[in-house]
Amino acid sequence: MPGDLDAPANTAAADGAARAERRLTDLLRATTTVVERLDLEIVLRRIVEAAMALVDAQYGALGVIAADGNGLERFIHVGVDSQTVAHIGHLPTGRGLLGAVITEHAPIRLEHLASDPRAVGFPAHHPDMESFLGVPIRVGDQVYGNLYLTRGARDAFTDDDEELVVALAATAGIAIENARLYDIARAREAWSATTADVMAAMLEAAGEDVLEVIAEHVGAMIDVDLVHVMVPHGTDELRVTTVRGAGAGQARGQIIPAAGTLASRALATRRAASVDRQPGLFEGRRDLGPTVAIPLFAGDEPLGVLTVSRRPHSPAFTAADLDMAFAFAGQAGVAIEVVRAREDRRRLDLARDRARIARDLHDHVIQRLFGAGLSLQAVSATVDADASAAIETQVDAVDAAIKDIRTVIFALGSGDRAQSRRPRDRMLNVVSELSTGMPVTPRITFSGPLDSLVSAPLTDELSAVLRECLTNVAKHADAQTVQVDLSIDDGIVTLTVDDDGRGIPPSVPLSGLANMTERARLLGGTCTIADRPGGGTRIEWAVPAAFGTEGRSS
Repeated sequence: MPGDLDAPANTAAADGAARAERRLTDLLRATTTVVERLDLEIVLRRIVEAAMALVDAQYGALGVIAADGNGLERFIHVGVDSQTVAHIGHLPTGRGLLGAVITEHAPIRLEHLASDPRAVGFPAHHPDMESFLGVPIRVGDQVYGNLYLTRGARDAFTDDDEELVVALAATAGIAIENARLYDIARAREAWSATTADVMAAMLEAAGEDVLEVIAEHVGAMIDVDLVHVMVPHGTDELRVTTVRGAGAGQARGQIIPAAGTLASRALATRRAASVDRQPGLFEGRRDLGPTVAIPLFAGDEPLGVLTVSRRPHSPAFTAADLDMAFAFAGQAGVAIEVVRAREDRRRLDLARDRARIARDLHDHVIQRLFGAGLSLQAVSATVDADASAAIETQVDAVDAAIKDIRTVIFALGSGDRAQSRRPRDRMLNVVSELSTGMPVTPRITFSGPLDSLVSAPLTDELSAVLRECLTNVAKHADAQTVQVDLSIDDGIVTLTVDDDGRGIPPSVPLSGLANMTERARLLGGTCTIADRPGGGTRIEWAVPAAFGTEGRSS
């Protein structure tokens, strides 16, 4: 019957329609799987898994084309177990047939992969692969990567398979673009949060702690494994001042040549610079992965370079990361200027307060003490000898107090003594440095025009002698009071150090004291070391003030 003749045709048509509907459903399901996540790494793997399920592929991979278009920068594979991957060795880099898909920007479908002249062969331990389907994935107008699907000893891919994978690749391009935008938004959010956090912390930090604060907060807020801060050291070197991350203690304080480094490039261009792989900066240190160097400037002054690094084979820093890093550097520079201005104002206020206190001590306290001393001397002339002696003792005490107050006035008025070359400042620095190791802070007094008559070379000699004296007191004397007096009179500079300790034990080596004596002799002076009445030691070191003005005295 005619109806029976039409039955096979109707059945075939129905099967074809059902198959097409099923494949459309599979495509919609695959599309949904691909677009429902925004994490780029997850999206890329899901694209491969969805394509494999869509055309029943045994193996699948997605190669991300490098930024320069030369080979692959990332290769995501599915279907090959980790043990086999370890035996194979390095992943494909985009040559041979994979490179052909990259260069042709069009699908390639093969029934027998090995028979194609573009196939360069498989390495040892590679699983057998027979049929091949490669499809480019476009993001906008650019080819982002390629989707590779293979089967073993099974049927080849069909025209329908190719159409489905091409359709999925179009959706995958949209999903990748969305994921990239999402990653950019997350990166900007992380950098913005870091910038705000660092700026707030910097405004609470002292001037010398600013770079430490930057490194600490950047390392905590951004997805990095190692943070360095390097500052210029001379004209062609960099010194590591701060490190956060694994092995931080080994790198701190090290000095490296600046030439050819990422940090020097960032300083030269005043822009954030990046590399995908950073060789170990120091001897014995492991190589680093993606690294960004961020220059830190205060106005036109280069303060240093902040470098942030990830582990090898980690995701590279994006263009958005570099833009945000550049913005961060600019804001950090402004914040550093603010911190410096605040520190300058604090020092100015402190200097004003010290000057006011010194002025009040000089104009009021010393004048009153001086007047009281004169009155006591006048009274001393009208009383008997015993009372006069007692009064003279108090007059001497008043004179000693005036000397102490003058020393305090000088210290208050000298401001920042760290870089000063004046004799009084140098001696105060030595006392301040060594008093931390002593049970009592030495008292120091000055007499005469020391700053105008004592040369810099002689000041160096005086500092060395005072350092030796105070070091001996701290180590051996067990003194409760230490008095230092530096004076100039009739062309002779005299340094006297008194302590009430136990004297010089016989067992103590006298090399330091012998050096002081020899030093004085070479300068045409003398060094006297004697027991102090009541216990302790007195060292008196006196040399001509002319040393260093016209040459060494003999």
